[in-house]
Amino acid sequence: MAYINLLPWREEAEKTKQREYFTVLAAVGLVAFAIVFSVNQFYQVRIDGQNSRNQFLKNEIQILDLRIAEIQSLKEKKKELEKRTSVVEQLQRSRNVGTQVLDEIAKVVPNGIYLIRLEKQDNTLNITGKSESNNHLANMIREIENSDLFEDAILESITSNDAQSKLLSDFKMRVRIKGLINLNTSTEQGAP
Repeated sequence: MAYINLLPWREEAEKTKQREYFTVLAAVGLVAFAIVFSVNQFYQVRIDGQNSRNQFLKNEIQILDLRIAEIQSLKEKKKELEKRTSVVEQLQRSRNVGTQVLDEIAKVVPNGIYLIRLEKQDNTLNITGKSESNNHLANMIREIENSDLFEDAILESITSNDAQSKLLSDFKMRVRIKGLINLNTSTEQGAP
């Protein structure tokens, strides 16, 4: 029988298997790296897309904030103009108030009441006078309450002086004029 030495062939086969093993291992490593790289790229593209959408939204929000600020300033200007317009309208309505007040006073003051002083402060009329009786004053207060121009008649005092005629008593009354605003406070708040 012939003696065959198989050792070098086995070593060659073992080296070949080893090369094939490392080749397959390298191929698996490359495929795994390619899969990880492609998954990473996929998610990076999605993250970049979301970041660009976020940046777009931030830019649009800044534009809308500017528009909102502009709208707020326009609203403030509108309020100022409305205040000025109301002051002008009030001035227009109140330019004939003196004549209207005197005309209305002539209507509400009954016989037996004599006015000494009329004093207007803002929308309040202070009346000082003399009365023959308290009934005349009560009638005057009723007429003031029914008036279209006056309201809130407040009788501050009724005094009788013995040194003067006993028939007349002094009185002080406050009456508010309807529809008038205090123009000093309006111009301080709204108009420059």
